[in-house]
Amino acid sequence: MGGDVCITGHDSGPVFEEQPSSVVYPEGLSKGTVTLNCQARASPAATYRWHVNGTNVPVGDLRYTLVAGNLVISGPQYGSDGGSYQCLAMNRCGTILSRVANLKFGYLHDFSGEGQSPQTVYEGAGAFLACQAPAHYPALSYRWFVNDFPSFVKPDGGRWFVSQVTGNLYLAKAEPNDTASYFCFTTIDMDISTKSTFSKANQLTVQPDANTRKSAPAIKVLPDPCYYPIFPIPKLRWRKVDGLLPSKAGASAEGPILTLPEITFHDEGVYECEAYNSEGRDKHQGRINVQAQPEWLQVMSDSEVEISSELHWTCVAAGKPRPSIRWLRNGQPLSTQDRVEVNGGRLKVINLALEDSGMYQCVAENKHDTIYSNAELRVQVQAPDFRSNPVRRLVPAARGGQVMLECRPRAAPKPTLFWSRGTELLTNSSRVTVTPDGILWIHNISRADEGKYTCFAENYLGKANSTGHLQFHSSPTLLLRFLLPLSSPDATKITLAPSNADINQEENVTLQCHASHDPTMDLTFTWAHNGALLDLEDPAGPYHRVEGKETIGDLLIVSGQLSQAGTYSCTAQTVVDSASASAKLVVRGPPGPPGGLVVKNVAETSAELRWSRGYDNHSPIGKYVIMGCSPLSSGWRTMRTEPSNIEGNAESARVVGLLPWMDYEFQVIASNILGSGEPSMSSHTVRTQQAAPTVAPSGLGGGGGDRNELIITWTPMAREYQNGDGFGYILAFRKRNTPTWVVERVSNVESSRYVYSNQSLSPYCPFEVKIKAYNRKGEGPFSQIALVHSAEEEPTVAPLRINATALTAFEMQVSWDPVQHLSANGILRGYEIRYWRQHEREAAADRVRTAGLETTARVAGLRPSTRYHVTVLAYNSAGTGPASPKSTVTTRRPPPNRPPGNVFWKTDGSWVTVRWDHVKALGNESAVLGYKVLYKHEGQSALKVLDKGKTSVTLPLPKDNGYVVLEIRSWGEGGDGAAHETIVSLIKLRSYICTVHTCAPAPHTH
Repeated sequence: MGGDVCITGHDSGPVFEEQPSSVVYPEGLSKGTVTLNCQARASPAATYRWHVNGTNVPVGDLRYTLVAGNLVISGPQYGSDGGSYQCLAMNRCGTILSRVANLKFGYLHDFSGEGQSPQTVYEGAGAFLACQAPAHYPALSYRWFVNDFPSFVKPDGGRWFVSQVTGNLYLAKAEPNDTASYFCFTTIDMDISTKSTFSKANQLTVQPDANTRKSAPAIKVLPDPCYYPIFPIPKLRWRKVDGLLPSKAGASAEGPILTLPEITFHDEGVYECEAYNSEGRDKHQGRINVQAQPEWLQVMSDSEVEISSELHWTCVAAGKPRPSIRWLRNGQPLSTQDRVEVNGGRLKVINLALEDSGMYQCVAENKHDTIYSNAELRVQVQAPDFRSNPVRRLVPAARGGQVMLECRPRAAPKPTLFWSRGTELLTNSSRVTVTPDGILWIHNISRADEGKYTCFAENYLGKANSTGHLQFHSSPTLLLRFLLPLSSPDATKITLAPSNADINQEENVTLQCHASHDPTMDLTFTWAHNGALLDLEDPAGPYHRVEGKETIGDLLIVSGQLSQAGTYSCTAQTVVDSASASAKLVVRGPPGPPGGLVVKNVAETSAELRWSRGYDNHSPIGKYVIMGCSPLSSGWRTMRTEPSNIEGNAESARVVGLLPWMDYEFQVIASNILGSGEPSMSSHTVRTQQAAPTVAPSGLGGGGGDRNELIITWTPMAREYQNGDGFGYILAFRKRNTPTWVVERVSNVESSRYVYSNQSLSPYCPFEVKIKAYNRKGEGPFSQIALVHSAEEEPTVAPLRINATALTAFEMQVSWDPVQHLSANGILRGYEIRYWRQHEREAAADRVRTAGLETTARVAGLRPSTRYHVTVLAYNSAGTGPASPKSTVTTRRPPPNRPPGNVFWKTDGSWVTVRWDHVKALGNESAVLGYKVLYKHEGQSALKVLDKGKTSVTLPLPKDNGYVVLEIRSWGEGGDGAAHETIVSLIKLRSYICTVHTCAPAPHTH
């Protein structure tokens, strides 16, 4: 072995384990290296060469080094090293070519030294700042920072947007604090480094504007996504015009950039971005064309082929644009010539010669990528040789049986085969058959057939033969040889063959199989289903051997399924021969899925479905049911059809009761007396035709708003009631008891509010209002009339006879005469009390509103010994009316801030008496008029109020031996003083003085 010959069974051609990948290297980085990987598995080991732009790389040059198969480039230079690199791996079996790896140089120049002119915008307006990125490679990512790095701009609810196409910064609604210097920050990512740079300052000044401008959205189509520098900030939504918007769009379906991860060809189509706000809406459409790099659907595999024969290899690749396919042999292009025919993905080589051996590659490429598939061809030339596969040396046989002898030598080209018995050449007869591929069959064997059988093989390179011996099986023991006359064993025979069976799905069935055989030999049974051997040893499986005599091999099938129908073969086997018998099993079950479902003649509320019958699984189909789903349904549901009951021989029906302008998918399910089958494949998505709306919007109402406004509100129409594109609302309204209707159109489907302004509108004027929907196909019916009032105006009359009285040091009571409703310019909601201290300005007054039309109210949280001014105003939904004349009140002096002291208690049977010292008021405190004792037990409480002269109280104790909590405090004109809390317990006979944080034992007697 050796030299340049590829040795069969020992050598193998190269197969890539690692291929080079494209690299972007920083331009100007002179001390780095680039490594392009290339490793191949081969025997003998592969050697490597490299090409750049089709020419040899001068490996050995100081800058080019080969490490194993990897190419290392030191100090890559833009002018001389950029290009397309390919690795060649080779050994004596052939050569293969790697994929192309591009070495490119990345760069990012500085921004221009000239800054942009400052921009000035009014508050509420939109603006954008251009980035004007410098020259660069590869693509940039963009961010903007404000004033100082790294204070980057954030989206802020959609006000800001940075385009990753142009780098421009967009602002939807300018605010005063947006005045700043803005810098465009650009970054490129390369394989071994990242580089960034930023622009000169872009100055933006926002000037105040008392009249904030409102604008309807207007899409300006730039190389940017869907974004609008408009106020009010519009909402955005995307839809697929010619189908359903993929659910994988997620939240991006309502953002400026529509993101579709893992895009497929199903995502192709026309997409529409719509922007809308309270002032109007705008739309723009664009088409997504999905393309794909090549992908193998079928490749060739390594082949060993006889010399002078033909080779047929096929490669099939998918991709868009459609990939072109070319062929290589040992790295060199193959084209049609002489014995070679190349036809796209098909390669044919006739009259194969030894020189055709080698490594072949099929190459599929389009503008997105190039892929390679490799295979090794070995053209075989060999004289016949039986060493690896001789004829079976000893072939046992039984009387009346049959045997098969195979003849399969290695040879190329294919040899001529013939058999002999001794010196007799065997030919086909009633008991002997020689097949073209060299198999010898002998039937109905007798002792006379015993002997030597030889297969001869011959081609132009030589001859060879191999011999086997046919003999009857001997008696198994020496004793039998002496006791019994010498005889031939009986052939194995099936005595009870399995019978054809017919069952329903989930039923059990037993297939019988009995056999007779030479009793001196072991007998085994095997079963096969449609030619595949069954596993009868798995206890959890459906197939089980029925236990019984050695000559019985019955098969039990448990819970039969449709997939288990077919032909079952029983084989009875001894070491000498075998016998087989077969039967068919029919399993009846629910029908299979219908096929070929198509949807035709799609109308506004109906569609025609056609399908083809599926397998009835041996039970006639009784009926069909049509299922459907839409974006509004939570799953598949049964659809209404014409006819309502679809008979089993039908192959079409009309689905009715559909919603206009709605996307649907359909399935068909067949059923018979055994149940319902699997549904058909889903139909393609169809959209019903548009129709005029059939229902009116609901929730009609309104009211409120600013002066001289009529506000009308309603519930936006749900998608299922829109019935078509170009959807909007028509409002009609008039003053009550007037004949003329005012009609207005609202073109935004999401709108739920309309504001009508007219300087002549009276406050709280009743209007009759109705609404209907419209779309491109027409108008729907009007709703019922609703009564809506124009905006209210503030009351014009102030309350009179204001009286403010101090109740305690912290609380006062205010009363007034009511305002007549007729002067309220609307519905009077209540009253607002304003109060402020004498030294404060009225503008700083505290305010308390009543919840209804009460004419008295208490105001708490006041300061003790303080003079307050008080006014009262009537209010409605528009605001407050004029203030009443001022009233003045002075709060009382505060109560003592000390709790009663020296508290002690004693018990007397079921009563407890508590005593304390009198609380003395200071000069700036209100006099003590008495004491309050709050008695608390198990969530219930009782209050005792005592006169000034009493400093003790007797109270009952609980009967359950529990405890009571007593709170004792002084009271007077200034209110309640500080409390002393005592816990009285019959169990521990102790009380506790409690502060905010701790409890300490209190003195007591008992």
